[in-house]
Amino acid sequence: MNTSIALSILVVYFGVLVTVSFYSARGADTNTFFTANRQSPWWLVAFGMIGTSLSGVTFISVPGAVGNIGFSYFQVVLGYIIGYLIIGTVLMPLYYRMNLISIYGYLKKRFGFWSYKSGAGFFILARTVGSAVRLYVAVEVLQIALFNGLGVPFEVSVLITIGLIWLYTFKGGVKTIILTDSLQTLFLVSAVVLTIVLISQQLGLSFSGLVSSVQDSSMSQIFFWDANDPKNFFKQFIAGVFIAIVMTGLDQDLMQKNLTCRNIGDAQKNMFWFTCTLVFVNFMFLSLGVLLYIFARREGIAIPVRTDDLYPLLALNHLGLAVGITFLLGITAATYASADSALTALTTSFCIDFMNVEDRPEAQRSRIKMIVHIGFSLLFYVVILLFRQLNSKEVITAVFDIAGYTYGPLLGLYTFGIFSKRPVLDRAVPFICLAAPVLTYIVNENSAAWFGGYKFGFERLLLNGLITLLGLWAVSRPVRQEEPVAV
Repeated sequence: MNTSIALSILVVYFGVLVTVSFYSARGADTNTFFTANRQSPWWLVAFGMIGTSLSGVTFISVPGAVGNIGFSYFQVVLGYIIGYLIIGTVLMPLYYRMNLISIYGYLKKRFGFWSYKSGAGFFILARTVGSAVRLYVAVEVLQIALFNGLGVPFEVSVLITIGLIWLYTFKGGVKTIILTDSLQTLFLVSAVVLTIVLISQQLGLSFSGLVSSVQDSSMSQIFFWDANDPKNFFKQFIAGVFIAIVMTGLDQDLMQKNLTCRNIGDAQKNMFWFTCTLVFVNFMFLSLGVLLYIFARREGIAIPVRTDDLYPLLALNHLGLAVGITFLLGITAATYASADSALTALTTSFCIDFMNVEDRPEAQRSRIKMIVHIGFSLLFYVVILLFRQLNSKEVITAVFDIAGYTYGPLLGLYTFGIFSKRPVLDRAVPFICLAAPVLTYIVNENSAAWFGGYKFGFERLLLNGLITLLGLWAVSRPVRQEEPVAV
């Protein structure tokens, strides 16, 4: 892989995206940006959501982690199935019934102003930090593969990267994103399939040999039953259920696409086929991980200390030009499908939830939307450069943990709102939502001492949501007989 080839790939890739965005954004207004005029074909939404769900971090981390944790991640993926079922049968009908643009509008109608702002604020914090970190990790790969060879400093690389995203999203918004994400999903899935095929050829494996190699490997163990093992099935499965609910069903980014379907029936078909496809794609990523380790050991290549580096190392240096090209296409598609979608969702949430653009004339709506879109682009840039200055993988891990804490209050708010009709003291809700992650952090840091060596993993999300729910119960009251029941 040389600089000229990498540059050619990137130019062609973004040329295609910008061309698609130009045609999809013709005649677009703010309704197009926020809802795609609710005319999106469900099958296109379903396919595009794959790219959004699988970030650049997933693209390189899942195969690399196979060497340490086997196929245990697939237990989480099985949990996703139940989580997506709950989203499709409980949350999506609620959102469609209320005709929402931002899903956090539910909190306003159910609890009140301060609960509404708290939910939207926690989403904006979580998605800004999480998406910026994912983009940072991927820009590092692009810096090595391309920008270093061109003599472009990292700061300029980030600016170019974010500028390209802004260029093809600023006009068409979610309508453009649905089309470009579908295209990027095609690149991503094709990259995984082609890498598996090409590495199998280099290993001299037929299709049956490929299946046998993966199946017979000690790394392909899926189920783990030891209660003290962090990979325990029940921990991983339950984690998958709630990760799917909060990071898809309670996340404006993923739900915004679902809400562009023509009706709830189409949206539910979209969720069903998205689930089936996502499970299959994740299994391919895990199988690719086994093949990467088999190849590295056969060739005597040292396994990197950071297993995230295994796929980039082999693809760009040892597996030939074809694999290098498909890897670069895949990592770029995975990164941009996640980042462009997040930028659009953040713009939508801030415009609807904090700027109240629904009540403004179209010209004013358009101007506010443009300013907010630019603002979040610049915020991404600042956050990424901050990570670069810290220059610590441990810090990045900590930031992901912090972002994870922010979904707990959303879980508690929606659980209490849907399964209880009790009114709450609205002005107390922001304090509860702030206190829950802090208390969860304190319990997490002391869990080994307090609970006989027990250490929290994904359960932190459940604890966070439970503390929020208990706090809401404490400031709630029974429904009076003559009082109308909240949504």
